[in-house]
Amino acid sequence: MATTADDVWRLLGELAEAQKETDQLLQRQSQETDRQFQETRQVLKQQNQHLNEQLGKLGNRLGEFVEWQVRPAVVRLFQERGIAVHEFYPGASARREDEAIEIDLLVVNTTEAVLVEVKSKLTQADIDEHLERLSKFKRLMPRYSDVRAMGAVAGMVVPEEVARYAYRRGLFVLAQSGDSVVILNDSKFTPHNW
Repeated sequence: MATTADDVWRLLGELAEAQKETDQLLQRQSQETDRQFQETRQVLKQQNQHLNEQLGKLGNRLGEFVEWQVRPAVVRLFQERGIAVHEFYPGASARREDEAIEIDLLVVNTTEAVLVEVKSKLTQADIDEHLERLSKFKRLMPRYSDVRAMGAVAGMVVPEEVARYAYRRGLFVLAQSGDSVVILNDSKFTPHNW
């Protein structure tokens, strides 16, 4: 049987109609995929926000845990180093005009003060921030203006290069060792005075 021009036109019409239906189906599928993608994106955004909040809380709790480990040992450790501190103040802070400082642990006696910064994992940036805090200490807390002020950093995790950096900057370095906290500085160490 021979194909006529009408047959070709009819087939072309059917093909055009099929192509139109295919295009519409693809457009609907694309719109549905976009909608699902947007829903998934929104769900992931909410989950990410929740995860970040939980990680922030965990980080704070871990920092509190480390601080509670350091607290009972800090007076004894400095006394063993010949620094006769006998008082400590957790969470000491001061604000004057537009400047402020927060000190995790302030360990003092009448002539000496040690400002201890506590982190779960100590970094060089933490040390630099603490050095800046030490430079403001006597200005923002003038009742301690006549004491010998020293600095210390403590961490559950203290990378070796970070400990060396703190040592070179004149800071005591406290770290976890088994079930206790120890000062990593050797007996030759002389702390910087602020």
